[in-house]
Amino acid sequence: MSRILLKLSGEALAGEKKTGFDEASCLKVANQVKKIIEQGNEVGIVIGGGNFWRGRTSETIDRTKADQIGMLATVMNCLYVSEIFRSVGLKTEIMTPFACGAFTKLFSKDLANECFAGGKVCFFAGGTGHPYFSTDTGTSLRAIEIEADYILLAKAVDGIYDSDPKTNPNAKRYDKISIDEVIAQKLQVMDLTASIMCMENKMPLYVFALQEEDSIVKAVSGNFNGTIVTV
Repeated sequence: MSRILLKLSGEALAGEKKTGFDEASCLKVANQVKKIIEQGNEVGIVIGGGNFWRGRTSETIDRTKADQIGMLATVMNCLYVSEIFRSVGLKTEIMTPFACGAFTKLFSKDLANECFAGGKVCFFAGGTGHPYFSTDTGTSLRAIEIEADYILLAKAVDGIYDSDPKTNPNAKRYDKISIDEVIAQKLQVMDLTASIMCMENKMPLYVFALQEEDSIVKAVSGNFNGTIVTV
């Protein structure tokens, strides 16, 4: 049995629309998570907010306020995806680092452990609760706090490359790379703060494409197509 922190990008859940939600994409994720829960694993989830908000691209909005809007975007994503998970028979809990009315519960490690023991999927929304920190950092933080065995990074690309494969057809994909090399080469896996946290706390990463068929199940079962980031 493993305790897994799965990071999903908001854009990936939007499907081809690139914004909002694509229910079919969310259902595919839900059914995969159900499979790995049935195998005895514990799953926590962080979702980015890029399908609703990319505040850092705006020069007219204060950075702190832009980041706060982004935090709320991740709460909306978790509320939606949590309900999709419930529709396939999973039990869920949504936690935030700030009070959010009756929508969520305040995060604590004790509550997360109780939820895992009860077979629930824990959604960690709202990032770190502070501006100037990304959902990447929130992912690393929560994974370390809940003592996850590893992080699954489900992205739009099928791993880590030495350059952008969208612009460089000769970009080389790494099958395995150390977190030290990721930081030294400034590879775009997670932001620098998140990467350093993983390095310091020896948190391994599995980076893969969400859209590949059964990619989450494959990553957990060992039939992995992507990049392993070692520590």
